Amino acid sequence: MIPDVSQALAWLEKHPQALKGIQRGLERETLRVNADGTLATTGHPEALGSALTHKWITTDFAEALLEFITPVDGDIQHMLTFMRDLHRYTARKLGDERMWPLSMPCYIAEGQDIELAQYGTSNTGRFKTLYREGLKNRYGALMQTISGVHYNFSLPMAFWQAKCGVTEGEAAKEKISAGYFRLIRNYYRFGWVIPYLFGASPAICSSFLQGKPTTLPFEKTDCGMYYLPYATSLRLSDLGYTISRKAISELRLTICMNTLQV
Repeated sequence: MIPDVSQALAWLEKHPQALKGIQRGLERETLRVNADGTLATTGHPEALGSALTHKWITTDFAEALLEFITPVDGDIQHMLTFMRDLHRYTARKLGDERMWPLSMPCYIAEGQDIELAQYGTSNTGRFKTLYREGLKNRYGALMQTISGVHYNFSLPMAFWQAKCGVTEGEAAKEKISAGYFRLIRNYYRFGWVIPYLFGASPAICSSFLQGKPTTLPFEKTDCGMYYLPYATSLRLSDLGYTISRKAISELRLTICMNTLQV
């Protein structure tokens, strides 16, 4: 695999224009919390607009779980500035509330009601809330309060033309799809490097365990936080927002990284 990576890097050096024009987008989730760090129980602030129709500021699973979305952008700095401005604007509209900075949730008392995101009485709005009811029933509401950052990107046509010799038409779509599947497979091989180097969720509030036993050798701080000294991303651990192979088997899901035709 290492020689393959070296060959890919050498190819990129010979084709510096191939990656010009990559399109990117960010989605960032964050819980609204009170000044004492507890989960906010207020509705989605009216000052932020409609969670159903606003393009850039909405909610995810819970009414208190904000989601910021940038438009598709070919300029990294502009995209980051847009996301920063969404945060600044929102912070000014939250009053005494704050935005929780971590991916693992704040203190949530055992049995505390976590209100599902509300989108009004239209058919579309009611369907979105009903969908979240299904998530709650399948995985539990607490698990759905875990937040994260989604990074979306697409390679420009210039890359596929230089790399695969694609032209317009159905054949081009097939080659491009095959290329993205190769990318996905390599991500599953090497994706662990990203949280290893950049993961920043080594601790969780003890309330997240809800008294459930765990085999992880946690240490505990004076303020009730559990942590692992060398952890990088508990969000991506078995405690976080993941689905196990056993669960996939029980759901009888066939997940293939080779083709869309399953």
